[in-house]
Amino acid sequence: MDRLLAVAVAVAVLCLLSGVHSTSFKIVNKCRHTVWPGLLSGANTAQLPTTGFALPSGASRTVPLPRSWSGRIWGRTLCGRDSQGRFACGTGDCGSGEVECGGGGAKPPATLAEFTLNGADGLDFYDVSLVDGYNLPMLVVARGGKRGGCSATGCLVDLNGACPAQLKVASGNGTGRAVACRSACEAFGDPQYCCSGPYATPDTCQPSPYSLFFKNACPRSYSYAYDDKTSTYTCAGADYIIIFCPLPYTSQKVLTARKESAKLLPLVNKTTMYLMSKYASGASFSAWTLPGR
Repeated sequence: MDRLLAVAVAVAVLCLLSGVHSTSFKIVNKCRHTVWPGLLSGANTAQLPTTGFALPSGASRTVPLPRSWSGRIWGRTLCGRDSQGRFACGTGDCGSGEVECGGGGAKPPATLAEFTLNGADGLDFYDVSLVDGYNLPMLVVARGGKRGGCSATGCLVDLNGACPAQLKVASGNGTGRAVACRSACEAFGDPQYCCSGPYATPDTCQPSPYSLFFKNACPRSYSYAYDDKTSTYTCAGADYIIIFCPLPYTSQKVLTARKESAKLLPLVNKTTMYLMSKYASGASFSAWTLPGR
C-alpha cells in the first residue's frame, strides 16, 4: 500500500512539473440576447470537449482545457436553423451547419479572444483582436495568476452603431440595424490594410484611419496585424473569465480590484464612448476620428 501511495504521489508531482494540470474558461453572457460561443483549437493542439454551444442571456458555462493549448473563442449572434434544418449565424458563423463548430473558424467580422497557454517561460499569452473586425463587446480577465502582468483586456464598447459606413454590416440584407463592423482589409482587400505584399512587415504596415477607429475606442485590443506592443498580455497559472457584453462599469471595477499599473492603456477610451453615443445614429467617418487623434 505504501508503495502504491508513493507511486501515486510521484505521478502527481510529474504532472505538476510537466504542466499537465488544466485551466479553464468561464464564459459569461451579459448581453440581452443569446450568444453562441465558438471555440477553435490551433494546429497540433488538443481538441476541447466542446466547439460551440448556446449561452442564454445571463448564463455562464465553464470549459476545462489543457494547460498547453492554443486557439481562439468568439461569440456568434443571430443564429438559428433554416428551412433545411441547417444551423447558421448572422455574425461569427463557423460554417459547420451545426451548433458545434467542429473545427471551423469564425467568418469575419468577429471579435476574437486568442490564447496560447503555457508558452514561452511557462506564460500564457492572450489578446482580444479586432483585426478580423468586430461583432460583440468582450472582456478577458485572468484569475489566480502567479506570474506575468495578468491584466484584463478586451473591447467593452459597442462599436456597431458608430461603425464607418464603408465597414458596417447590417441585418436584413443591409437594410436593418448594424450587427457587425468589418475590418478595412475585408472591406477593401487593399494590401496596405491587410499588411500583405509590400506591406507585410512592421515597418511598412502602419495603423490606418480605420484601424485607429478600433484602437481609439478599445485601446488594449489588437487593431491591425502589428499592434503587438499594446495588445498582447501574459499570465502564468491562471483561469480565465471571458465576458460577452460586459457592463459599462466593469472596466473600472476590474482595474480597481487588480491595482493595475497606471502605465497600462485604459480598457475604455471614455471620450470615444461619448462620441459613439452621440453619433450612433449615423456619424460621418471624420466626425468621430478627429476628436480622438
